[in-house]
Amino acid sequence: MYPPEIIKPMREELSSVGFKECFDAESVKEALKLPGTTLIIVNSVCGCAAANARPGAKLSLKNERKPDNLITVFAGVDKEATAEARNQMVPFPPSSPSIGLFKDGELVHMLERHHIEGRNSSMIADNLINAYNTHC
Repeated sequence: MYPPEIIKPMREELSSVGFKECFDAESVKEALKLPGTTLIIVNSVCGCAAANARPGAKLSLKNERKPDNLITVFAGVDKEATAEARNQMVPFPPSSPSIGLFKDGELVHMLERHHIEGRNSSMIADNLINAYNTHC
């Protein structure tokens, strides 16, 4: 468990651009019942979340087509919410950070940690934008 003051700016980086934070399993389930597309980011304290995943996700939202709903869970902190998000991302193994795009509750695009590590934020954004243009 990380102290709240350490992860606060990491949470705010996403919530400041419209991501709803989910703190329990039920809120993740409810978000996936919403109509349309939902982007879920499993946030984390690691460097690839800071340098690549969060900035890439934010940059991707400048696209004309984008998800209807944006949610995030924080690995190592929001344990129930993270477990539920990862459960919804099966068959992909748990990883953080990770990003899943859902359409009407069904996973249609996935970025695992190994897709995020070593790729800059523009590459992450381009990957997500291609998914948005296909599914949103």
